[in-house]
Amino acid sequence: MTILHIDSSISGANSVSRQLSADTVAKLSAARPDATILYRDLAATPINHYVMTDKPGNDSAESAFSATILEEFLSADTIVIGAPLYNFTVSSQLKAWIDRIVISGTTFKMGAEGSVGLAGGRRVIVLLSRGGVYQAGTPWAPFEHAETWLRAIFGFIGIEPELIVAEGTAYGPDARAGAIAGATAAIADLPALAA
Repeated sequence: MTILHIDSSISGANSVSRQLSADTVAKLSAARPDATILYRDLAATPINHYVMTDKPGNDSAESAFSATILEEFLSADTIVIGAPLYNFTVSSQLKAWIDRIVISGTTFKMGAEGSVGLAGGRRVIVLLSRGGVYQAGTPWAPFEHAETWLRAIFGFIGIEPELIVAEGTAYGPDARAGAIAGATAAIADLPALAA
């Protein structure tokens, strides 16, 4: 059993998504002390933006690095991602990581009927934090492009992600505490890792 833990917030110790992703990994691994945990902090050690020569299998250091990122993802049974909303979408750090795991012929393929996801069988849990309130029916809902994009991109490679959202965290200490408490309760309700 391998858990891949990804953080992408630039907020350091003040980050809501980092707190929630750590809580999620702690909850899941408590029930599976045999689990191997791999950790990648995309803010502390940023990944370069992806270019075509970085594709695994090419003869370059960046290609070899891409292969390492892809292998970490493919070897994981569960992936836990801390994802803050920045400027209405995911951080560029997280986008750079995702660009290295969405690889034609490995995590998806194109066929006569369209795209087919090849990365199914993995569990992806995303802890999404938002300073504002973007849920359906609010004035800011049309500006939300992180949750929707994450569902689409993981769905494209064959995974239906589980998303836990803490929003309104910028509306003062009480709103922040309430958002964290709601997300923490949802984390407590997550199903345990499969045996």
